[in-house]
Amino acid sequence: MTDMFWPGDHRAGTVMSDEAFLTALADVEHAWLDVLVEHAIAPPSAAADLRTLVATTDMASLAVGAEQDGNPVTGLVALLRSRAGDETARWLHRGLTSQDVLDTALMLCVRDALTVLRAQLSRHVRTLAELARNHRHDPLLTRTLTQPALPGTAGLKFAVWLDAVLDAVDTLECVPEPAVQAGGAAGTMAAATELAGSAEAALAMSVSLASKLGLRQALPWHTSRSRLTRFGDALVTLCDAWGHIANDIAAAARTGELVEGTGGGSSTMPHKSNPVLTVLLRRAALTAPPLAATLHAASAASVDERADGGWHAEWAALRTLVRHTVAAADQAADLVAGLQFDAGRATDNLAAAAGIDAEQQAMATLAGHQPAATYTGAADQRIDAALHRAAAYLKETP
Repeated sequence: MTDMFWPGDHRAGTVMSDEAFLTALADVEHAWLDVLVEHAIAPPSAAADLRTLVATTDMASLAVGAEQDGNPVTGLVALLRSRAGDETARWLHRGLTSQDVLDTALMLCVRDALTVLRAQLSRHVRTLAELARNHRHDPLLTRTLTQPALPGTAGLKFAVWLDAVLDAVDTLECVPEPAVQAGGAAGTMAAATELAGSAEAALAMSVSLASKLGLRQALPWHTSRSRLTRFGDALVTLCDAWGHIANDIAAAARTGELVEGTGGGSSTMPHKSNPVLTVLLRRAALTAPPLAATLHAASAASVDERADGGWHAEWAALRTLVRHTVAAADQAADLVAGLQFDAGRATDNLAAAAGIDAEQQAMATLAGHQPAATYTGAADQRIDAALHRAAAYLKETP
């Protein structure tokens, strides 16, 4: 995919694209039909590969038709029935409701996004750990409230970035595993129970569906939307970490201490090499929180046994947040991999900072001894802690 309004969207590939969503919807219908046959509810003659029936689907027509019923599932089911044999058409989708199919398809898309993000995060952690290790003792002026503060090291700054990314990883790993939704019209599994003959048999069908799709089994969650809000919050936490990195790089670029490996051009100033990846990551960090807020507002709007608008508000917000985050993950990986640290410029900037030894002088006088040769405190221990944490995540020796 490409998006002129979001440069870099192509980096997200097919994740959460219309095509991926349609494929996921068809996968759910196909898996459920298999379940009906395998549990001897539908006859063997009803079995069919529903996924092949959507190969030539007109995406635009399906999307336009979705307005009539408020979601694309009804139109998809009608399309599948028109292309399938009579016995298949009779049994497909029986026992499910549109929200079951759509929610489970969303979970398949979320699972695919998680796979991509986890691979990218391993790249981030490995690169940031290398930067922290290689620049452990390189001097770098610290700044607080935009002003020169105390002596520091580049290794410490990279370790702080590393910890922020690992914090985001922890948040992501706490998100519930993507799970099936098979509650039926009112979330009671009444239709599946009627078909199967007992609630226990209906629950067993849900287990089979989860197994076929590679998702987690779950009881119906039509109006319990924390699975999506927690996932959205984790994506925002990732974008927060990358925004922190981008902000530091943008500030350090003014003094020449940190520079993007390959900058972008200017349409009018040929001398410029703009920090484009830095800018685009800051953009992602700024726009992610409102998208997650939409997921929370939608969750809060849940009512009765099926939401009247809250559920519908989730889809585009989730799709946009996922694609923006996946694209940002790739941009962040390129940014930190190509980052250039100018140790000479950093040393000069540190030497030019006036008055930054005042605190050390005061502490040494209070303690009754001469100032130490360095004033970086527990920077080494801080770096070591981040490196050990990274090694544990990567399952490597520190």
